[in-house]
Amino acid sequence: MKHPALFKPLQLGALALPNRIIMAPLTRARADEGHVPNDMMAKHYSDRAGAGLIIAEATMAMEGNCAFISEPGIYSEDQIKGWRKVTDAVHEKGGRIFLQIWHGGRACHSLLNNGRQPVGPSPIAITNDETHTPEGKKPYEIPRELGDEELPGIVAGFRKAAGNAKAAGFDGIEIHGANGYLLDSFLRDSANKRTAPYGGSFENRSRLLLEVIDSVSEVWGSDRVGVRISPLNSFNSMGDTDPVALYSYLSEQLNKRDLAYLHLMRGDVLGELEGDVITPIRKAYEGTLVTNMGYTAGEADHEIAAGKIDAVAFGVPYLANPDLPERFAKGADLNEPDPSKFYAPGPEGYNDYPALLE
Repeated sequence: MKHPALFKPLQLGALALPNRIIMAPLTRARADEGHVPNDMMAKHYSDRAGAGLIIAEATMAMEGNCAFISEPGIYSEDQIKGWRKVTDAVHEKGGRIFLQIWHGGRACHSLLNNGRQPVGPSPIAITNDETHTPEGKKPYEIPRELGDEELPGIVAGFRKAAGNAKAAGFDGIEIHGANGYLLDSFLRDSANKRTAPYGGSFENRSRLLLEVIDSVSEVWGSDRVGVRISPLNSFNSMGDTDPVALYSYLSEQLNKRDLAYLHLMRGDVLGELEGDVITPIRKAYEGTLVTNMGYTAGEADHEIAAGKIDAVAFGVPYLANPDLPERFAKGADLNEPDPSKFYAPGPEGYNDYPALLE
């Protein structure tokens, strides 16, 4: 077998994983009207049930916070039923699946939300990109600053979504604290210009994320809760003046919560910010560390064997390779994904990539 460290079993919180090859959350915009998961999505995820763990795509915890056309939600009964098709299909093939829940924050747009203005920690718009709307690409809007008195409602919304995810048959949840969406925008000081209690110090900027973690852990048990972070990612106009210190502090707070894992994006998708965040976070965080972004099977195997990380979440390779663990084990070539179909409707570029021996 190639890459043996990738195939060493891993106890990830309450789950025993047969391998350390995790499917990263990947927005694919295939949900039906009403943001309802469908049979096409059930096939997509069940085809990838050989992963040690599947982390399903970013899913709206609360209605009215759409950041992508046709992304799924987990706030309605129809959505719960749709996701149940997915989890049943994955479990029938022996897989394990978490749901990533999120709030799009200032990455939302009024044209996607019946005229509702996006919200954020401060009235600062995303400026390094545009967003896709029913009327074509548009600049991001200036978000409305959330009042302190509104934040308990955000926490309650995540808690409700966590309960809905349990009803839908998931094995746990991942909280999306990355990539400039709401929880991340509170963390990093490029987007958060508030004063106390939710702005300024590391403690204050981490408060909302930690409140969400504590709330959903009461629903699931903390050993079925993971968190994704992106200290260096400048996507959605994000940055921080001292990311190593901020995320070292956050890691120390997470140590008190006995989570299933911490999911760390190691770099910047736009290539603007550089640095090593794995080493300081590995030093600060005592639990299971999953890393992500640009790994080959060989690099992932080497880093796990060296004890630098515990598992790797693969994104792009899973787009085109439903049988990725088998290909890694055999050292087989990988299918190349077609970026033009990443967000296109329908099964093309989604469910039509061949497995080995087909």
